[in-house]
Amino acid sequence: MNQLKHLAEFISEFQAKDCPGHVIEAAGLCVFDTVSAALGGSDNPMLKSIRKTFHTYENTAYPSSAVWGRDTQSASLRTAVFFNAMASHALELDDVHTGSKTHIGTVVIPAAWGLCEYLNKSGSELLEAVLCGYEVMARIGMGFGVSGHRNKGWHVTGTAGTFGAAAACGKLLGFSPEQMLYAFGLAGTQSCSTWAFLSDSATNKVLHPARAAASGLDSCLLVEGGMRGSAHILDAPDGGIFPMMSDRFDYSLVDKDLGSVYEIMNVDKKPYPCCRSIHCAIDAALQLKEELNPDPDSIESVLVETYKVGLKQCGLSSGSVRPQLPTEAKFSTPYAVACAFLTGNVGLADFEPSSIQRMERQKLLERVQVVENHEFTSQYPDHWGCRMTVRLKDGRSSQALIRDASGSVASPLSAEALKRKSAACCGAFPAEWVSQLQKNLLELNTANQLPSLALPVKNS
Repeated sequence: MNQLKHLAEFISEFQAKDCPGHVIEAAGLCVFDTVSAALGGSDNPMLKSIRKTFHTYENTAYPSSAVWGRDTQSASLRTAVFFNAMASHALELDDVHTGSKTHIGTVVIPAAWGLCEYLNKSGSELLEAVLCGYEVMARIGMGFGVSGHRNKGWHVTGTAGTFGAAAACGKLLGFSPEQMLYAFGLAGTQSCSTWAFLSDSATNKVLHPARAAASGLDSCLLVEGGMRGSAHILDAPDGGIFPMMSDRFDYSLVDKDLGSVYEIMNVDKKPYPCCRSIHCAIDAALQLKEELNPDPDSIESVLVETYKVGLKQCGLSSGSVRPQLPTEAKFSTPYAVACAFLTGNVGLADFEPSSIQRMERQKLLERVQVVENHEFTSQYPDHWGCRMTVRLKDGRSSQALIRDASGSVASPLSAEALKRKSAACCGAFPAEWVSQLQKNLLELNTANQLPSLALPVKNS
């Protein structure tokens, strides 16, 4: 397949110094955003328990990479990458490349950071690898065909993520085009992850980017050890993953406009800690709340018209319709809309179990209906939009149309908003440490070595 070969050649020969300055700046902001989300997610009780279990079974006499956060231990490179990728996805605040429906930062940045730290490379080398990872993961994700791939049940962050992590790690290892192509073949044969977790509110979604990050790294280590992956992993008549995993794939998107369009410029930063498909509805609810200022009891009905995937993920399952758990609420458009009307905001605290169980929220979400509108389905994934109609008991009604949610390329978060988001994610850490870390992250391009992302534990 010429497209994958072309992509491998491009990544192998790529040099960040040839990029426009705003592209490098975008990579730095992606690192800043992902690290902030990961530090916030590092305290997740489930992840703490998993780290403890892994540590019990792993020889860490010679740790090589830091596990991000506080009260954590160093680990082997592969385990650190695995843990940090899980933490990056835990808050549902990590970035989204809407054209491919991939969460790229949560896969690529932990993999690139871990190997960069292990190899003692510079901040500019990290950003170069990150650019490569974003480019590859986005293009493989787009090639799958967003709707065709998703509607077969695949979670593209896991299936395309292995390629992105392999690209970033292969770049740091100085792979030749041939080695990079072998790594892509090995990455593709490890592609996995499905949306089955929605059926019973399982907690394994964070495993998908973690496994992708670790598998991408593994692909490169296997190539170094002498293994060769198939150059036809995407298009082989027997086992090519594009036709296996989608009925709307497009090989041409793998290398279309390569070198002239940088996909990292097409990445959304999430302002709300829930599924990105809900964000347009939150924006609409906040707009209508400001316009109508309704008493919650005065709301007769709320109709959300959105695209098919948005309905499928966030308005169709029993957990979406009547959420009781955080894993359900984060994929519930009715719940998020109720929060927006009741509080004028949707933040991390809204997804605590006690918040979800509040009677006024449970009562209001029952009046929120989510339906598919073919207008929005036809625009997806170029636009993740919706229309909301609110009807009040006094007969008044009003509509809001959101074509692109806040945080999108069309409506980006400001640098100050990203800093506020970072501070909110890292609220459990000492303010002085967070402030210095933010400064260090924003100056990565001139850093000789990476800053530590593990808060030092004081000896008692």
